[in-house]
Amino acid sequence: MSDLRLEGITKRFGKVTAIDNLSLRIRAREFLVLVGASGCGKTTLLRIVAGLERPDSGEIYMGGECVNLIPVGKRNVQMIFQSYALWPHMKVFDERKYSNLGFPLKIRNWTPDSIMARVQEVARRVGLENTLFSRQPDTLSAGQKQRVALSRALTTAPQIFLMDEPMANLDPPSRARVRHEIKKLHREMGTTTLFVTHNMTDAFEMADRMAIMRDGHLVQLGTEEELRRAPADQYVVDFLHS
Repeated sequence: MSDLRLEGITKRFGKVTAIDNLSLRIRAREFLVLVGASGCGKTTLLRIVAGLERPDSGEIYMGGECVNLIPVGKRNVQMIFQSYALWPHMKVFDERKYSNLGFPLKIRNWTPDSIMARVQEVARRVGLENTLFSRQPDTLSAGQKQRVALSRALTTAPQIFLMDEPMANLDPPSRARVRHEIKKLHREMGTTTLFVTHNMTDAFEMADRMAIMRDGHLVQLGTEEELRRAPADQYVVDFLHS
């Protein structure tokens, strides 16, 4: 699987600098959790990696290849949005027609039987009940929509997963189960994962390493033990105890 390397990434929106000359390397097969206060640039960084935003300067490398000019949809990544980004006119799953869970596999020419098997497996792992398959997104609760979005991303096996608060609307028991399943799938598929969260329990339990951001800068990168043993500054200390 691919490593992900960001070199000197800067992104501005008018007079606001969202990302300021940020460099970061995520190792192949690593689960790296990106944390920081709201507005520090975490989601913008994910969107740049996905190709949804173009950096004003800097390079993005996947597996050693610069992908700055490769458009969204052509990069071998899957992104789970906090806002779900489900297709409102499609059912959760329909084995005969295009649906939210089946679409990524249909366009890859999977057979109907293999699509059904994959969708059933992923839905079971994230706690998505089969009784929801016939419904459309506007009839689902926020937590159910979150499970559908997570399931859709997990049906394929991209080189890189980008996850923006994928468990934000789950109740605590579901959150613990999905947290376990995401890590298990990450290990089984050998993907490289960049995961954004505000929840420090998620960060501590899931991360191989954590990257702490502040005002568009990378403040410190390391394991939980390294960050606690040698914090870069008081901001890191305060954030780890938040």
